[in-house]
Amino acid sequence: MMHSSDREPLKVLITTDWYEPVVNGVVTSVLTLKKQLEMLGCDVRVLTLAESLRSSSRDGVYRLASLNASMFYDHARISVLPNRKIRREIEEWHPDVIHSQCEFSTFLWARTIAKALGIPIVHTYHTIYEDYTHYYAPSKTMGKKMITAFSKKFCEQVSAVITPTAKVEKLLRGYGVTQPIAVIPTGLDLSRFRAAQTSADLERSREIRSELGIPEGTKVLVSVCRLAKEKSVDDVLRHLAKARPSNTVFVLVGDGPSRDELEGLVDHLGIRDMVRFAGFRPPEEVADYYRMADLFVSASLSETQGLTFIEAMACGLPLLCRKDDSLDGVILEGKTGYTYADSTQFAERLADILEDDALRARMASCAARRAATVFSAEAFGRSAKEVYEKVLASVGTGRHRTPLSLKISTRPEDAAKAPRRTTNGEERLAA
Repeated sequence: MMHSSDREPLKVLITTDWYEPVVNGVVTSVLTLKKQLEMLGCDVRVLTLAESLRSSSRDGVYRLASLNASMFYDHARISVLPNRKIRREIEEWHPDVIHSQCEFSTFLWARTIAKALGIPIVHTYHTIYEDYTHYYAPSKTMGKKMITAFSKKFCEQVSAVITPTAKVEKLLRGYGVTQPIAVIPTGLDLSRFRAAQTSADLERSREIRSELGIPEGTKVLVSVCRLAKEKSVDDVLRHLAKARPSNTVFVLVGDGPSRDELEGLVDHLGIRDMVRFAGFRPPEEVADYYRMADLFVSASLSETQGLTFIEAMACGLPLLCRKDDSLDGVILEGKTGYTYADSTQFAERLADILEDDALRARMASCAARRAATVFSAEAFGRSAKEVYEKVLASVGTGRHRTPLSLKISTRPEDAAKAPRRTTNGEERLAA
């Protein structure tokens, strides 16, 4: 089965357990993808979970009745009831491809609909579950065994997998996943994320610093994340306690289950004067918190790409982050920031950046340029659509589940060379 004509819009059903008004990386990615695919002429609908036991269908978004499952993870929900009306409406619309974003409730729907219609599923593997074993397994070793078996079996059910970084691709290959994998950095709508440019931007930065009790002239470090064990915020606090940089404050933007524990650690380490907990901020305010800072810091190893890292770069912040394969291509050592391996390196790199205004300015400029070119929403949407086209061409010519090359370029200069699908399902390069 394949899309009948290039003149008709490609119909894409995105399935996700997470959607607005929830705020997290998956939701950000899905919203960006939907917008970009629509700009490319696709007909896009979303199947997600309602925040209650009432299903609904409105403006191309289907919300399935669900139960609260926050005992397992904040804001998590699970679908509980079949809904023939929604399923019938989706099948009558007849998507060409399903792009699954989550491995649980809505994937079961994706699999059922795909089987009924004879269409492929492309899946984005967002989460490194090994870093979340404390939520579901008695030990990390047991958790890894569970995730290895789960991931391998899960990926066998889809036609292709998208990962945001080569780190995640390598992880899946290590699990024994053999399906085609495309590495596509998650693009961001960076229209809200830019460096301070106006007097209003500067005034807002002064207001935030004043609200947080930060004296004028103080250097500000910022981290935007969920306050949970897997984000390793406690490591950053310990590094700061050892480094004791003068005239410096660390602002934590976000909330989560570890907040009370982190507040206690701040007092235990004797760094209360150096730390501010800003709490959860609405998405439309987050860019202001980046812009009022001088440097973004993180010790997390649980990122599949680190969307907040890219947001920070777009706002003109250098990065100082714990060394991790997921940051390859994000942090250009000495250009967009530094990585560190331990407390000693953290202190050294921190001093290098904070004490050299010219270096920090160069890094800030380079970070903003790289975010705008490499991690653009446009490249993200174009590359995802290219995967759909390749998978549909493979299905259409009877080569489904045979080796399928999903080498995708997200560089703007390569856009003109992106494969195009012809009406007989064959791929060719644009002239």
